[in-house]
Amino acid sequence: MNQLLVKNSISPAFVGASYMVLAGALFALVNISVQGAAMSFGMPSSSVAFWQYAIALVFGSAWLLRLGLKGFATQNLGTHILRVLLAAAGVQLWVLGLVSVPIWQAIALIMTSPFFVTVGAALFLRETVSVQRWAATAVGFAGGMIILAPWSDSFTVAALYPIGAAALWASSSLMTKSLTKKESADTVTAYLLVLLTPINAVFAGIEGFVIPSGNALWLVLGAGLLTALAQLALTRAYAAADASYVQPFDHLKLPLNVLF
Repeated sequence: MNQLLVKNSISPAFVGASYMVLAGALFALVNISVQGAAMSFGMPSSSVAFWQYAIALVFGSAWLLRLGLKGFATQNLGTHILRVLLAAAGVQLWVLGLVSVPIWQAIALIMTSPFFVTVGAALFLRETVSVQRWAATAVGFAGGMIILAPWSDSFTVAALYPIGAAALWASSSLMTKSLTKKESADTVTAYLLVLLTPINAVFAGIEGFVIPSGNALWLVLGAGLLTALAQLALTRAYAAADASYVQPFDHLKLPLNVLF
């Protein structure tokens, strides 16, 4: 009874924000590992993305087996596939961005994602977005545009990769929120882990598979494990609270990436 009272006393908003902060910290470590494997050890970005999620699938296999076939029971298979396709395209652009521009710039530009999430949450999920949230999102997006500086002579097309990843991930996040209204967070995460690897394999096959070795292998292994944990935390964040509420907590990734 006491445990029930304690559980019921925890605000869903607090739970959602906590999971989003945890996901941000884990993804920050993933970004450092991915950039190290690609920039320091010369692995192609598509191969890094493939191995990252293939290893995440391996690390998550015990959990998937425990979840069983019942965890994959769904009436929204098409939505799951579309969501993962958007996420996979975002992963490819994001890893390409990490190897093309400085990590601080890539992270700052990916922070435009709350703008796309907030607009999508209002238009498609019919969430009520307060004036304060709109203002905070607008300020963040304006900051991203200042960092992007498309009007400057130093602007390169590569800087658009993180922006594209932000838009694709925002679309995937909105579909995640929509799915968690109908299905468990475990089911949503399971489909992501299972479907991302074959989709990423297609991209890696086009560019040419590279098998990690030496220090790159350890970085990719670490990225895979952390990715599995981060995706589960992210899904639980969207399951606990409104997408437009939890998304701004993702901004903590910027100082965490700089710190790491």
